[in-house]
Amino acid sequence: MEGKNQDNITDSGELAHDWAELIWECLINILSRLSLEDRWLGAMRVCKAWLQACKDPHLHSVFDLETKFDSVTELPRFWTPEFESRIDNMIVSVIGWSGESLTEIRVRHCSDRSLSLVAQRCPNIQVLSIKNCSRVSDVIMAEIASGCPKLKELDVSYFYQISHTSLATIGSHCPNLHILRRNLMNWVDPSQHVGIVPNEYLNAFPKDGNSEVAAIGKFMPRLLRLELRYSKFTGTGLAVISEGCLDLEYIDLSGCRGVSRRNIENLRSNLKTLKHIEEPNFYFRRSFFHRERYGH
Repeated sequence: MEGKNQDNITDSGELAHDWAELIWECLINILSRLSLEDRWLGAMRVCKAWLQACKDPHLHSVFDLETKFDSVTELPRFWTPEFESRIDNMIVSVIGWSGESLTEIRVRHCSDRSLSLVAQRCPNIQVLSIKNCSRVSDVIMAEIASGCPKLKELDVSYFYQISHTSLATIGSHCPNLHILRRNLMNWVDPSQHVGIVPNEYLNAFPKDGNSEVAAIGKFMPRLLRLELRYSKFTGTGLAVISEGCLDLEYIDLSGCRGVSRRNIENLRSNLKTLKHIEEPNFYFRRSFFHRERYGH
């Protein structure tokens, strides 16, 4: 016994601890206080015991990379298949460790490979934020709709391979959806995307905004928050929202140049629960109007 105690004495005379022998519950409690980055790049590499502990389902109810993307400038490499594959691999790992306890995913630049697995093995997902996904299609979104009926919040901003069909399918299968973010890239000043986002992707910008808002108004009646920045719909589409989404408390119409002040006022009068609205900027140069009108 005496020899064992001496082996655990550091050079400074303090008692050393074998952290790998911590009680499992204590270790999980400690790891839960670390950030995602600290667990993946630090704790997982300490020893086998910590590696296994980092895979405990209790640590994987939430997978959030959004804060990391928010802290860096969007780069061209984010739009490459190699980067997309890295994000997919991380999602696949978390799904494997979560044991169906995963309730929240916030990522960017993933593909149908990981999202198909989400649809198959994450029935308890309530928050799904998957922005900037260049190759996700209506087919995969249909799988998400049928496999994740508990969705309460969905962010499908900045990717253009889905259509109004996906929005209608999600609305039909997810009756408790309260938050939808379907923001599009800034077409008023596209210079911020040039050289970063592939041109063929920018050219695939959804053209029929009225079909999308019609699907939202018809199939998502319980929405409380709706974001549609830079969407190309008209007052006719906005009227469908005001008739179908009567519980809306917040709506963001920034950059939606197809609606008028009268359309906005009609929306306000119809939605009695509306607390805040981000309006389009109605003050823009006449020269800009002519460029848009004549397609130059």
